[in-house]
Amino acid sequence: MAMETRAEQFKRLFPTEPRFRLEQMLRALFDLTIHEWNELTTIPKQTREILTREIPFSSVTLFQLFTSKTKDTYKAILKSQDEKLFESVLMANRRGQWTICVSSQIGCAMKCTFCATGTMGLKRSLTSDEIIDQYRYWMRFLAEHPELPQRISNVVFMGMGEPLANYESVKTAIQTWLKYTDLGETRITVSTVGILPQLEKMLTDESWPHVRIAISLHSANQKRREEIVPTTVPDFLLKLSDWANRYARVLGNRRHHITFEYTLLCKVNDNEKDALELAAFVRKSGVSKVNVIPYNPVAGKPFSRGDEDRINAFKEIVRDRGVTVTQRKTMGDDIAAACGQLVVEAIKKPTGL
Repeated sequence: MAMETRAEQFKRLFPTEPRFRLEQMLRALFDLTIHEWNELTTIPKQTREILTREIPFSSVTLFQLFTSKTKDTYKAILKSQDEKLFESVLMANRRGQWTICVSSQIGCAMKCTFCATGTMGLKRSLTSDEIIDQYRYWMRFLAEHPELPQRISNVVFMGMGEPLANYESVKTAIQTWLKYTDLGETRITVSTVGILPQLEKMLTDESWPHVRIAISLHSANQKRREEIVPTTVPDFLLKLSDWANRYARVLGNRRHHITFEYTLLCKVNDNEKDALELAAFVRKSGVSKVNVIPYNPVAGKPFSRGDEDRINAFKEIVRDRGVTVTQRKTMGDDIAAACGQLVVEAIKKPTGL
């Protein structure tokens, strides 16, 4: 049975309350001066008492916090109301502000062979509240650490899970942030392994926020892509290329381009032929940008990271074919917070903050 969101609970508990009461409740969630429902004095005392009794002020609590040696990355293991654990990451960005890497599911069913999260399997999807409250957790974390920069300028759906397998909750969370925070659409990126029916839905869904989209490609060769991402469907690359061109016509512009993400696995998908195939695929897909991600080691996985010369050679081949290539900076690998490293085990005794 699906868990109710705060909004659904409010409507059930207060069926005759005017709509602005719900608006007051939702807006209070992002007010740093309010720490519990009883402090929301703009609503009646009886309503506050029922809220306190029936609806947790946050759907998540901190279980464990890790800080990188350079103190530019923080990883929180958060606990849901049903005692499930998942991870969320706060990373310094080049603007001197913060980017949150949020999770959309607990575990993942996509089975990417290099990713730690996939080893968990899929436990369940997160509710929109649990996604929203990752932002709220870090917002309050920063407020409690005034020595740190205070602004969260970006959110990326690159944590645990496949966002488009949790389409409606992800959409609701994004809509909430856009309404109640200073985040803009181009400051939010949804990264997906590429679930074609949901990508198609996005093209005609007028309520889908116009955020940036990143496709985790990892190979422009159908057979190799199937080896790296076993859930890849037949003719995926042909269908993805067609979709990308239609996206560019319907939704794309200079600030809403698609990015193809490509994790470099040494001697698996990073040779010259792989680079040429990638460049050709990108050019015919109406996409202008590739973001390469040097592999971050995961215990028990048979992959390795190429040296800088090998990584640079791959990038140059792609770049020489007229494709913009960037490289993701590795952050938080010392606390297993880097791309592909997020995984939680059974509940253990938490450490102090």
